[in-house]
Amino acid sequence: MEPTAELDARFSAENATPTPWREARDQLERAETYWLSTVRADGRPHVTTLIAVWQDGALHFTTGAEEQKARNLESNRNCALTTGVSSMSGGLDLVVEGVAERVTDPGRLKRLADAWEAKYGPEWHFEVGDGVFVNVAQGEALVFEVAPPKVLGFRKGEFSQTRWRFR
Repeated sequence: MEPTAELDARFSAENATPTPWREARDQLERAETYWLSTVRADGRPHVTTLIAVWQDGALHFTTGAEEQKARNLESNRNCALTTGVSSMSGGLDLVVEGVAERVTDPGRLKRLADAWEAKYGPEWHFEVGDGVFVNVAQGEALVFEVAPPKVLGFRKGEFSQTRWRFR
């Protein structure tokens, strides 16, 4: 199901139109790095870069169980993932907002492991363990998905802000 697109005229050029969802989705699929923003138990923000896979209408990422982002998600699963370009002259920046949910189903984990390797290469090969990814060099990794109720897109150069809402 396609989300509804809304242009925010306050942050858009006079003749701007909403960016098509297809373009944003394609960028979410192709992007190599993303920034994850979570909140520490004491309320301070935590931001880190990571790799991720867009599949089945959600962005998926991994983390070790003892890493700060995993500890943050234990107490507050709300998060944002961003990707884009560092340019004012062109490009599309994206913000995926939502709730991080653990993925533990072996079939889904296998499909995601295959997607990780297809996107990032054999050094990102994962086996499926008991509700986790397992990599010989990196150990176990928890897998999370963020199925967004909302994605924001900020087009530079032509300047427009699009909000896609999912039902």
